[in-house]
Amino acid sequence: MLEGAKSMGAGAATIASAGAAIGIGNVLSSSIHSVARNPSLAKQLFGYAILGFALTEAIASFAPMMAFLISFVFQVR
Repeated sequence: MLEGAKSMGAGAATIASAGAAIGIGNVLSSSIHSVARNPSLAKQLFGYAILGFALTEAIASFAPMMAFLISFVFQVR
């Protein structure tokens, strides 16, 4: 029973990947809309978009780390 709960916890930790995909879509969509409204700021907005991608991907990298932590580090006794 505890092994199943551990597997469910690891699976739930990977749900953050879906959230990261939605976040990347939002960053890209906002970047495209901003450049369409004011093309002269495209260079500055590109830097902000890259920062948004990096921070969103940082959250996405925590999901597999937590899944592996739950799966392999926590021992069921």
